[in-house]
Amino acid sequence: MSGIVAGGRVQAFLSRTGARVPIVQAPMAGAGGVALAAAAMRGGAVGSLPCAMLTPDQLREQVTQLRAQADGPLNLNFFCHQLGDPPDEAAWRAVLAPFYAQEGVGPPVTPPPLRAPFDAAMCELVEQLRPQMVSFHFGLPEPRLLERLRALGIAIIGNATTVAEAQWLSDKVDLIVAQGFEAGGHAGHFLDGYRPVGTLALTRAIAASGGDAGPIVIAAGGIADAAGIAAALQLGAGAVQLGTAYLHSAESTISAAHRAALRKGETVVTNLFSGGLARGIRNALIDAIGPVHPAAPRFPHASAALAELRRTAEGAGRGDYSPLWAGQAAAIGAPPPGAPPPGAQQLTEWLARELAAMLEGAA
Repeated sequence: MSGIVAGGRVQAFLSRTGARVPIVQAPMAGAGGVALAAAAMRGGAVGSLPCAMLTPDQLREQVTQLRAQADGPLNLNFFCHQLGDPPDEAAWRAVLAPFYAQEGVGPPVTPPPLRAPFDAAMCELVEQLRPQMVSFHFGLPEPRLLERLRALGIAIIGNATTVAEAQWLSDKVDLIVAQGFEAGGHAGHFLDGYRPVGTLALTRAIAASGGDAGPIVIAAGGIADAAGIAAALQLGAGAVQLGTAYLHSAESTISAAHRAALRKGETVVTNLFSGGLARGIRNALIDAIGPVHPAAPRFPHASAALAELRRTAEGAGRGDYSPLWAGQAAAIGAPPPGAPPPGAQQLTEWLARELAAMLEGAA
């Protein structure tokens, strides 16, 4: 890549990460894994694995498989929430009672595993695996764990939804994801609650406040094509993080119902599926009780009571109770009706070519 794309903050991102193109494939639990990350890496992007729902043994196996399939920069993503004591789910189960009756199921006898925060056991495993990057959602882990990773030269990526969060992160991380409200999946706010800011405004503000000496900014949210990438780079980002764009790829593991909904679904911010605020496509549960309900237990506990409803509906090809995570630009990257989904490597390479031509033409 040449011209604007090869200079300044983009070049800093490429040098720091070892990527060939200024794209990070977003970590998306339930939607991406080894195949998606490997394909994105072969295309020149940073590949990411979502780790919050993996055991250490599962993570070790996935990294082993990934490194057998692709070379390139790897990012491991973890959550930094506090689990606390299990909440009382009685009110939430009462809200779901009509749906249990309709589907002929009940609450799970054995609740499924919850998203787990980064801890000492995972830190020890990361020290052994030596990824190029580790990214964190919902703030950062305790300083002693962070310093152990930094001592190995692993690049640390934080996630900010406001300028204040970016300033808090600025002396603790190497790169900051500027997560706008357009982004699919969980909003990673951690300081003062959910205070949504648009991706481009947030990217510009963080880049301007940090200057050339600050952490490299990675724009995320509502970016699905080369024009969106170019806009983010022009506003000071060194790269972009793409999630929903990769949901359209052949390696995405989302359901057929989820894939179809990407073409036309309206996205809303909801707390129904985990207890945390996250952007996803409207479905039957959201339509019935609204996107945000006060009875939903705090993150990540709301998901447990939905497990049997999800299993039953998904078995029938329905996404009525499933988190159909997607950003606001979901339809932009959809392949033409009837066309096969693109491979993630093909998609990455195409975006890079389009971006280079666009920015060189504007220079």
